[in-house]
Amino acid sequence: MLLAIDAGNTNVVFALVDGKSIVARWRIATDPRRTADEYAVWLSQLLVLEGYDRAQVSGVIVATVVPRATHNLQVLAQKYFQTQAVIAGQPPAEWGMAIDVQEPQSLGADRAVNAVAAHALHDGDLIVIDFGTASTFDWIDYRGAYKGGIIAPGINLSLDALVNAAAKLPRIAIEAPADPTVIGRDTVSQMNIGIYWGYIAMIEGLVARMRAEVGRPVKVIATGGLATLFEKNTAVFDTIEPDLTIQGLAMMWERVTVR
Repeated sequence: MLLAIDAGNTNVVFALVDGKSIVARWRIATDPRRTADEYAVWLSQLLVLEGYDRAQVSGVIVATVVPRATHNLQVLAQKYFQTQAVIAGQPPAEWGMAIDVQEPQSLGADRAVNAVAAHALHDGDLIVIDFGTASTFDWIDYRGAYKGGIIAPGINLSLDALVNAAAKLPRIAIEAPADPTVIGRDTVSQMNIGIYWGYIAMIEGLVARMRAEVGRPVKVIATGGLATLFEKNTAVFDTIEPDLTIQGLAMMWERVTVR
């Protein structure tokens, strides 16, 4: 089985992939100081709870936007799974697609992996929206080339900034307002409306502008933990792929192993 690791700015996601199926997934808060031994203790216990053993893992692939975490994840693979971790975007796991932007090397590994998976799963021009620490909007053209995108503050980041900068505002949960009105009658409802409906307005507005620039029919794919939060109240998503990054890593692994 394959252990696919997506190291993001907020969480590191570990997924166990058997063939084309994701059979287990776990996440831990990102901490660049976390050692391979700490990862191993935590992960070994979770494997056992799910009925698996470390010996069943035959390969490890990593996508990371946290450079300081890379070494410890490589040590984890070598020391505890007796294999060399494949790093997405580096030989032998090159992207295998054109990155048609001014600074190709600056594209985040998670966004590149999402592009690989999205093009493999869907035809035509695509906009991939990934709801993470930042919300990213990426255009992949019908040939599979990455053409550029948008980086916006993630919804949790936006809320944290608001609460930290305004002493009297409370910390609230991000949820769809029960009442569809957009004129709140108290502080909490006004915050909830501003964060939730404001974010939907941003999503819809940016997608509309991207569609206009692409100039061809575009399919919109949403991914990331918060994608389902907005699904009920906007028609902008054509589909949600909750495991797009892990699927992309599995596809890249398959390309490496069949060479």
